[in-house]
Formats: sequence, C-alpha cells, structure tokens
Amino acid sequence: MQAEEDAEFVGARVEAGLRAARFSSPPSSEEFAASIEPKNVPAVFRGVLNGSAASSRWDPLHGGLDYLLEKVGPDVAVEAMMSSTGHVFYGDLRSHERVSIPFSTFMHSCKSYLGGLNAADDSSKDKGIGEEPTCSEEMCSASLENSEQLYLAQVSILNTENKERCSLEVLKEDIQEPIFLKGRPFSSINFWMSRAHMRSSTHYDPHHNLLCVVAGCKKVTLWSPSASPFLYPMPVYGEASNHSCVSIEEPDYSSYTRAKYMKEYSERVVLNCGDALFIPEGWYIFLNYFTLYHQVDSDDLTIAINFWWKSRIMTEMLEHMDAYYLRRILRRLVDTEMDKIAQKNSFSHAQENNGFQPTDKALRRSEQFNLHNEVKSHDTSDKKGATDTSDKKGAPLQSLEPSTLQALYELMSLVHDSVEAVDQNNIAESASQDTSSSQSIERKKIAADDSSLLEKDPVAKIILPVEPLELRSMLLAMVHTFPRTLEGLVLNILGPTGAEILTRKFDEMDQQTTTEEQTEFYKTFYTAFDDQYAAMDALLNRKELFSFQVFQSVLDQYLRVHVDRPS
Repeated sequence: MQAEEDAEFVGARVEAGLRAARFSSPPSSEEFAASIEPKNVPAVFRGVLNGSAASSRWDPLHGGLDYLLEKVGPDVAVEAMMSSTGHVFYGDLRSHERVSIPFSTFMHSCKSYLGGLNAADDSSKDKGIGEEPTCSEEMCSASLENSEQLYLAQVSILNTENKERCSLEVLKEDIQEPIFLKGRPFSSINFWMSRAHMRSSTHYDPHHNLLCVVAGCKKVTLWSPSASPFLYPMPVYGEASNHSCVSIEEPDYSSYTRAKYMKEYSERVVLNCGDALFIPEGWYIFLNYFTLYHQVDSDDLTIAINFWWKSRIMTEMLEHMDAYYLRRILRRLVDTEMDKIAQKNSFSHAQENNGFQPTDKALRRSEQFNLHNEVKSHDTSDKKGATDTSDKKGAPLQSLEPSTLQALYELMSLVHDSVEAVDQNNIAESASQDTSSSQSIERKKIAADDSSLLEKDPVAKIILPVEPLELRSMLLAMVHTFPRTLEGLVLNILGPTGAEILTRKFDEMDQQTTTEEQTEFYKTFYTAFDDQYAAMDALLNRKELFSFQVFQSVLDQYLRVHVDRPS
C-alpha cells in the first residue's frame, strides 16, 4: 500500500522519519502490526469509518441528533467539561470543571445551535428544532448560558477498568472496529462531541490512540515527544502532568522562551468524516477541539470516537525494572544534551560503565609522573601584555595559527582581568580551598532561562572552535611562557562548561597522538601547577557540576521538576 503524498504543512525542523505517514485506505492488521505501530510515528488513514453505522446514523446534518437522542434515551446522564475560558479547554483543572448533565440536554442544545445556523430555513422552525427540553431550572440555565463552553470529552463507550463509567455503552452497537486493530486489547473506547468550534490544550496520552472522525472535521497539530522542551509540560507531580503550560490563544514567550520555536517542530493534519489518525503514546497533539501533544481544532457539531490501547513497550515492561529504565533514560537525555552543547558526539553510551569517562582517564594518567618531584623552572612573572618568549624550549608561540594565537590572548585577558587586583602569590592557596562556596555561586547561576550554558562560559566559547592539536600546542606554549596564567585559568577562571569542553579536547588529542606523545603532554601540562591534584580536582569538580547543570536542565525541560544539587 502506498502512502499518500504529504500535502499538509510540516514544520521546517520535523525530521522526515517522524512525519505522519498518509494512507489512502486502511492497512491490513498484519501491515499495521509489522510496519506502522512499532515505529511509534503518527499515521493518517483515509476512509476508515466509511460505510460504518456510526458515520451514517450519527451525522448531525442528516438527523443524527434525533437518532442519538432515541438511541441513548432520555434518562442517561453524562459527564461534560465546562470551560471558564470560552472555547478553549486547558489541561489545568482550575480552568474548567466536570458537570453531570442529561445526554438529552446536550443533544437539544446542539439542535438549538443547528437551528440557529439554519435560521433562514422556515421548515426548520416548523419541526421544532429550536425547542429546549423540559429540565430543572438550574440545569436549563447551565445549558443555555454555557452551552458554547460545554464539551462531551472522553465519555466512555467501553472502559475495561471501570464498566460502571460506560454511560454510552449502547453506542458500541454502531461502532465497527477498524480491521487493522483486530485483536488489540482496548483499554477504552470514548465518545467526543463539540457543539461549536472547540480547542483543547496541547497534551499527550499514556496509551496508543486511534482518533476517528465520525462527523465534522478536526485539525490536529502534532509534536514528537522529543519536542517537549518547546512545549513546557506541566510538572510531573502535578494534576495535569501530560498537558503543556503554553497558552494556545496567547502564548507568553517572555515566560516560556523556548515556545517561540514550537511551530517549527510541529506538523498539522486534517481529518474529515471517516478519517482516522494513529497517535502513538507520548506524542503531543493539539486538536482544534481536542489536543494531544498534539493539538486539535474541531469544527461545529463535530463527533469523534477514539480507541486507546497499551503499547507493547508498556505492556511488556516489568515493574521491578522501572527504576533502572528511568535512570537509563535520564542518563541518555543528559548525554544527548551534553553533546549538543559540545557540538559533537564524542562520548559513547557503551563507555557508561567504565568507571571514568575517557577524559577522566587522561586526567588520572598524570599521577604516574610523580610531578611533585619535578623541578619546575617557570616564568612566574608572566603579566598581561607579556612579550613573546619563544626562545624557551617547547614554547613556539610564533608557530601557532593566527586564530589560535588570538584565542591564547583572549584567554590571557580573561585571567588577568579577573585577578588584576589579587596577589599572585595567593592564587594556588585560594584554588586549593574547599570549592563548596564557588559551587554554591555556580548553582545560583544555573540556567533560570533558556540561554545556552555554552554562551555563559567565555572560556568554553574560546576553546571550542580550536582544533585539538592546535589547542595542545597553545597549552604547551602557555606552560613554558605563561605558566601562572595557565594555572589561574584552570583553577580560577574555567567554568563547568569550559572544563567539559577542555577535557573532551584532551580525549580528541589522545585519539590523534601516540602514547609517548600523550605521556609527554600530560607530564608537561601539569608542571604548570604547584599542586597537580588541585588542578585535577578543579577539572573533575567542574565537570561534575556541568553534568548536574545539564541534568537539572533536562528535568526542567522534560519533567518541569527543579532539584538543588546535594551539598
């Protein structure tokens, strides 16, 4: 079966492999199970409900309201959502309430609305379409004054966990299970109906979902689960953790700065009568009438049903493994974010259990050199604006590329600007003190907004574009020419991101040099420090702080959880 051409708008940054597939007709059960469902990517199927009893009998424009009234009966009550924000239904429970109303009251309200749309047709008035049913004064008031804000959302036709909630179970007789879902253990089948144009907030579902339009039209906007940072999900511990915080009507970009990119990562599909959309678990949608990290817009008098079933992943996941998979997932997200900041993928997940990261190995390797016994002959008077002393062995400043030389002078300026008023004899002493106070300061600087950690670290920005071997030459030149500046740079100026970038550069250097060259470099590099262990501790502590900053950012972006670093 050939997928249709994708004629709908797709955000510029939606990966090709994550765009919804289009099928001109429903697939077979085997095709869906083998090549559609396992991909966890949305798919649109045209004409799924064509010829079904529901599509022919429920259409409001062709007597469907009267049919539903008679089918369900006058005494059945359903739970409706009543919004305090007009036609928009947000996930925040403070913006809407659930009210119990007779199904017949809602149907008569829809008939009244339809009569208003056809007010020019005298025959409509003759048939009494505009009449309201007899009901209590309070209920009629709610129906008349808030009817445009009422929404029959997720009214159960089938509910395997709570059969008592199936107020519309009688409608199951009109529903034909799509052939490609044959054998699926549905957790629920639900009825959705809007009287007028409706929108619901962006959210995701914890189950696989097949959304089928019985009457009317829905416009669905989709986001991959990886787009969560742009959608600002509500806190995971909150009442509506699967909904987005961003207002659909008036997004506040000053508070939710990443949200300005959300359209770039979205895709919109249009579902007409008979069409169905497979929405994998975890995908956000916005429906112009109902929204799943997705978002959905619904036209007037739109009716839909949906099928929910558990994915194979969730069905087969053993409960005692939950904690392990949570740690692995968080580690994977942190590693991905770290690589994004470093603009490379230098770490392999396979090295996760090695005890040390590759760069830690380089740091620890220096211990074998017994640097405390080395006789150091540093130029301890290097100053801002120092002249080229390249006549010293191993310090060929003139051999550096112009861009590398520029980077060197920028680093020197950072160091000297920051310690200009500090006694140079106290640098090593202050650097060897407990780092808890400086870490406390760094914690306060942890991204409260969305600006990059890289942008906040001037040293990281300077050394990131320098090629590994050029950086190696620059550091060796600093050891022989400006050792005190190098010491001040590493112990006092280098930030968490800079430490991560520098040690990743060390790892790249090791990949491009021999074992003998590696040994000589680390032996020479650590001679710039009065206390080699203070230097190693500074690098390792800041690398750990960088990891924590990224971890905190991941928790905020994907879970909306804030944590402080353990003391």
